[in-house]
This record gives sequence, structure tokens and C-alpha cells, in this order.
Amino acid sequence: MSCSVITFKYYYVKSACGMKAITVIFYITLVATLMLLAGCGGKDATREDTPMEQQKGTVVIETSKGIMEVVLEQEKAPVTVSNFLSYVNSGFYDGTVFHRVIPGFMAQGGGFNRDGTEKPTSQPIKLESNNGLKNTAGTIAMARTSVPDSATSQFFINVADNSFLDYAPGNDGYAVFGRVISGMDVVKSIESVKTGNKGPNSDWPVENVVITKAYVKK
Repeated sequence: MSCSVITFKYYYVKSACGMKAITVIFYITLVATLMLLAGCGGKDATREDTPMEQQKGTVVIETSKGIMEVVLEQEKAPVTVSNFLSYVNSGFYDGTVFHRVIPGFMAQGGGFNRDGTEKPTSQPIKLESNNGLKNTAGTIAMARTSVPDSATSQFFINVADNSFLDYAPGNDGYAVFGRVISGMDVVKSIESVKTGNKGPNSDWPVENVVITKAYVKK
């Protein structure tokens, strides 16, 4: 809210009895400063902090195909975001690959090494698919097994609107917890790679797409 300046001016009051006019000059200036959050004319703490809060919730994913940035939905998916950040901050994703890529659907990564071995993970987390977020193109969601509360480290990036992955009555769905805000061209580049089989895994890129580094944006 902006500052308000209220000014009252009473310049004269003349007698009504025929007596010598008496001029009474009464001048009052009232300045009312209404302060909201950071106040007026000073720093607005809320506005200054918001970009930093957004940056703290943004993860940079550097890959062999380029760099992307993902903003996280902490309020809507607190358990999922906390879990994802724990893997990011520990360096877990560094050196892993996008091991499952299906054009027109999604690109999945965060669980396998280049040689096809799966990395050991922390305990599974509670499914947060019923959070109002949809599996639209450019969003990031947690991969899981057929068991709802089974997600660990693996995630996928939707390259199309996959509404059949959304939570609905009778459909547990997949928990969206963020979206790509920069580098969607990199995601599309990953989507277009040639894939094949690697051991028991299908849709594995013939040439590994490596996550060289993942970190929280400062």
C-alpha cells in the first residue's frame, strides 16, 4: 500500500455579529504514513525476497545435451520436493543418465549409471499426485512402480500433455512437482535421440544422455 498524505486547511472564521472581523487562521497538515510489509519509500522486503525464494527453488540440470532449469512447487508437493532436493544436494544425480526416452511422451532419468547399473536409493516417499498439478508438457514428475508410494530418485519430464498420468478417482496418477522454465529445447533434443535396448531396459538412448551435474541455483 502506498503512502497517503491528508491535508486539512481552515483559513478564517469571520464573526457574524457585526463586530470587527476576527480572522482565525488555523492550518493543520496531517501526514499519515501507512506502512505495509516494508513500508513506503524504503525497501520492499517482500519484493526483494521473492526472486531469491524462486531461485532457491530452482534446480539447474546440466546434461550432455545442454542445460535446463526446473522450478520446484514446494507448497503443493512438499514431500516430493524435499526428496528431490536431498538427491540433488548429495550429488546423487551427477553422472546418471536419461535411461528411458519415448518421443511424444516423456524422458526419464535419475536412477541409472552409464553402464546400466541402478544406483541404490533412499526410502520411497508418499505419493503426492493429488496436489492440483497436471502432467502437462514441460512439467517434471516422479517415476514409480505400480505401487503408489514407491517413488525414490527417478523422475521424468513430460514432453506432451499426458492427462492420463494425472490423479483422478480410481487413478493414483504421478506426482508433478515442478516445471522446466529454461532449456525446453534441451528436453526436445533429448526426446529426439535414437533409442534401443540395454540389458532388460528398453527405450535406452543409443548414445548416453548424461546428467553431468544437478544443483540448486544460487
